[in-house]
Amino acid sequence: MQRIAEYLSAWRLKLSTAKTTCTAFHLNNRESSCKLAVTVNGTTIPYTQTPTYLGVTLDRQLTFRQHLDGLCGKVRALNCLLRLLAGSTWGAHASVLRTSALGLVYSAVEYAAPAWCHSTHTKKLDVALNDAMRIISGCLKPTCRELLPVLSGIPPAHLCREIPLSSWRSRHS
Repeated sequence: MQRIAEYLSAWRLKLSTAKTTCTAFHLNNRESSCKLAVTVNGTTIPYTQTPTYLGVTLDRQLTFRQHLDGLCGKVRALNCLLRLLAGSTWGAHASVLRTSALGLVYSAVEYAAPAWCHSTHTKKLDVALNDAMRIISGCLKPTCRELLPVLSGIPPAHLCREIPLSSWRSRHS
């Protein structure tokens, strides 16, 4: 930490302690209760188990569970907005619902997807995305979920997550 303090001082930078946290990432369960005590220039940096970096909530084992749980809640709230747009007697046209879903729901879901797309917790998110496709297409729950992408005109959720990752791989290979 002394090297970091010297670097900041040399470049006349000041560490924002209100925005800075310290966290330990490891797979050892014995060390999971260990809390770091980090001080820089006499200021103690707070410890957090789930820091947020660029809008992505990280956890100790990098499973992205907390991030995906929060994202599922956000998608459910946005699905409620889509339901209001769809209405039961006057609803918006399917193309308007599709555009709204792509702009609201899928833009939120695709943010930082290459980082968490292989998490085991993405299944929860797929359920919420299937609900968005049902709203767009006007289908009911018993509709086969393999047909939802065709009826709504939106690629399946796993492909939406893989497209940014494959384009990143092609640029960096």
